[in-house]
Amino acid sequence: MARSQGGGAFPDPVSELDQPLARLLGRTTADQLARQLSVSTIGQLLDHFPRRYMPRGELTPFSELRFDQQVTIVAEVVHASTRQMRSRRGSITDVVITDRASSDPLRLFADDDPGPGRTMRLSFFNAWTAARDLPPGTHALFSGKVGVYNGAVTMTNPHYAILDPDAPEAGETAEERAGRPIPIYPATAKLTTDKIARAVHSLLPIVDFGAVPDPLPDGIREREGLMGLEEAYWQVHRPRDTRAHGEARRRFRYQEAFLLQCALARRRAELAAHPTTARPGAPDGMLAQFDAGLPFELTAGQRTVGEELAAELAGTHPMNRLLQGDVGSGKTLVALRAMLQVVDSGAQAALLAPTEVLAAQHHGSVVRSLGPLAQAGLLGGDPDGTQVVLLTGSMGAAARKRALLRIASGEAGIVIGTHALLSEVVQFADLGLVVVDEQHRFGVEQRDRLRDKAGCPPHLLVMTATPIPRTVAMTVFGDLDVSVLDQLPAGRQPIATHTVGLVEHPGWERRLWRRAREEIDAGRQVYVVAPKIGDDDDEPRPHASLAESALAAAADDEETEAPMASVTWLAEVVAAEPVLAGVRAEVLHGRLDTDRKSRLMEEFAAGGVQLLVCTTVVEVGVDVPNATLMIIVDADRFGISQLHQLRGRIGRGGHAGTCLLVTRRPAEHPSRERIEVVAGSTDGFELARADLELRREGDILGAAQSGGRSTLRLLRALDDAELIERARRDAVTILGEDPQLLEHPELAEAIERYLDPDAEAFLDRG
Repeated sequence: MARSQGGGAFPDPVSELDQPLARLLGRTTADQLARQLSVSTIGQLLDHFPRRYMPRGELTPFSELRFDQQVTIVAEVVHASTRQMRSRRGSITDVVITDRASSDPLRLFADDDPGPGRTMRLSFFNAWTAARDLPPGTHALFSGKVGVYNGAVTMTNPHYAILDPDAPEAGETAEERAGRPIPIYPATAKLTTDKIARAVHSLLPIVDFGAVPDPLPDGIREREGLMGLEEAYWQVHRPRDTRAHGEARRRFRYQEAFLLQCALARRRAELAAHPTTARPGAPDGMLAQFDAGLPFELTAGQRTVGEELAAELAGTHPMNRLLQGDVGSGKTLVALRAMLQVVDSGAQAALLAPTEVLAAQHHGSVVRSLGPLAQAGLLGGDPDGTQVVLLTGSMGAAARKRALLRIASGEAGIVIGTHALLSEVVQFADLGLVVVDEQHRFGVEQRDRLRDKAGCPPHLLVMTATPIPRTVAMTVFGDLDVSVLDQLPAGRQPIATHTVGLVEHPGWERRLWRRAREEIDAGRQVYVVAPKIGDDDDEPRPHASLAESALAAAADDEETEAPMASVTWLAEVVAAEPVLAGVRAEVLHGRLDTDRKSRLMEEFAAGGVQLLVCTTVVEVGVDVPNATLMIIVDADRFGISQLHQLRGRIGRGGHAGTCLLVTRRPAEHPSRERIEVVAGSTDGFELARADLELRREGDILGAAQSGGRSTLRLLRALDDAELIERARRDAVTILGEDPQLLEHPELAEAIERYLDPDAEAFLDRG
């Protein structure tokens, strides 16, 4: 049991790691940790690992810093002075720091000349003690946001913590302290890394590690050569050297992979205990008739994937499969064949689409492809067929009621819809298969709500041209089976993608619009895509042209950025461009009513509209074979997945496509890396790996789709794939011998602590 500060024991039988921090660290510190980090127990604070370590004898190179980035650096003070402000009352303390390098860690604490190195000016407003605390020669941690003033790197009112070489801990020499790495914790503006470090360092000596069971079985720990639990906690938070914190983190990476794999194995076992209904199809059913009527041969990839899906649908374990294929590779055809097999088995299939435009296109395409097979019970329909029903949020009351009745009665074998399918009023007679198109447009909860409408677990097929980072990570962890369509049907042309940087090449804007005119004069069509709609009365008006706004922003000393390009502004730019005179251009975005959106897309598809200025409403599903050029303005505002999806709208006919990624940000801006990645590859999985490296996995165990937060603490899906595989084998072995973990109570307890019930429920949701 943990000891209270008064020396007594807690009366309640709470496990050591679940003890509240307030009893050990005091109410003030505990409240701050809870508010800022959502950390309230011993275990949560111990598991708040440093995100990196800084050598105490090494200054941070200022050249590595990026504008507008929240950083923690180690630097040496060169000068400090205080002056009164001219325009208002108060004072400014100016502190100049240097990133001077040194190979001798003790030399950093010597009172000598700064030596070579860059300097940075820090400004403290009304901070009376800063000049006193930071005399020349002081070495300190500085935490704040990097800014630029008059062309020089700066920070305003940064938090600082002095590194004192003369205050070693008990039994520790000054030399040993100087060589001890500095842990840098995930922090907030109000709770800095040094404050977190002080809380952790106060906690470590008073935790009763003898009451904390090690979740790793002895045999696994010995085989992997891993530290014991207590030593690992000490060395991850208070490492004696670089090697020690590396070994501690290796231990916790394996522990994390092992706990996660045990939870996955346990969940898979639970799913296997609740089998689904087999949907084997019928040898002379609709699928056979549909295949016989196809005017083309299936690609080898379509045949192979089709056989995989058919075998899984005929089984009694729920299919949980990702179908990855580039835009135009035939994913929808493969999914339709799977839906027909399910309908041939007497069940229903539902296709969930992200937009009404795409849902309507899917409905029209399926109805046309099936012909009489989609009109059972209607005049001219095949009596052995079914009905295909569309359900969207904008449908009128009468049409919606008819659709709901056909779905509930089972009359509709294939149901296609948007988020409207998730409504509580939608009831299926027997839902056997859920197909999710462009799964990155749906949250985990939304996909699962549709699956919950089935009486027994339905099969699940998710389709995407670019898996989002979370999905790639799930495939590494073995939670999704993957099928890949890596062949394009005959007639598809490659898409050339180029970056157009207007800051370094402002003259390229004229060529941009001339290129659009050339395509239009050749009888083809053009998309111009913007990241937002516009029309806001209070939005700042950009300059008359893209290049002018890019150059104005780049010349601003305050590093302000040009207003984000909108559809309304780009429509004005296009209308004012002389080279585009006489071109019929229209605007398409999500705020238009459904009828107008549908009418515009029909006109664009028919060739009546030559240039379409639009938002990402055209990101998925819009099929205009004659469109060959896409100009994406402010492409740096989009994610890798979105850019890949958008460019998939062109080159769908017999002509090659060109995608121009226009950016008004300078070449050194971090977002330019995403653009270059997209320009360099058209492979969906390669782009997903790059996205995962740039944005992290998202929340593997939860709803978050990408890197803002991650349940993973130390694991990285790509970097640790080999380690994860070893942990998977260990988990399968242990769960196979002890499914309820009755002989491993410490492991069961660790899993429950690592995965709260809500997080664990996500494990079986692709």
